[in-house]
Amino acid sequence: MLDTMTFTKIVGSFCGALLIFLLGKWAAETLYHVGGDHGEAVAVYVIETGEDEAGTEEVVAEVNFDTLLETADASAGERQWGKCRACHVLEAGENRAGPYLYNVVGRDVGVAEGFNYSGALNEVADVWTVENLYHFIENPRGWAPGTSMGFAGLSDSEDRANLIAYLATFSE
Repeated sequence: MLDTMTFTKIVGSFCGALLIFLLGKWAAETLYHVGGDHGEAVAVYVIETGEDEAGTEEVVAEVNFDTLLETADASAGERQWGKCRACHVLEAGENRAGPYLYNVVGRDVGVAEGFNYSGALNEVADVWTVENLYHFIENPRGWAPGTSMGFAGLSDSEDRANLIAYLATFSE
């Protein structure tokens, strides 16, 4: 049976447990942090991992695009093309959600006949060189902020090179 006194005891128990929890949290934060506000707090005890924080920067290797294209496999690029074909075609003058990619390697940026570009691409490049295509395919929105292309990109450099080699086979 649940009477008023029993209900009061249950609510009081939950409130007491919450108070103990909050006091314990406050005590732990006080012991661990020294300093001002939460944003300015400094850790009192730091666990050394043996890594230097300054050495954690990513080293970006220079890519020789001529060598990259020489070693690229166009047939493997055809498999990568499957990710593009939903929005692009390889026939001149036929656009879908994206512009046609026939003769794209070496073509001026933003000149696919009949396609309305967002303008973001013209701000970062003039010609679709191998290097520009390589960086655009890696991260379209990062390379050309404001582009309307919704593709996330290809993270593997070999896949990008293979795709560019495949696209280069559809050139005049």
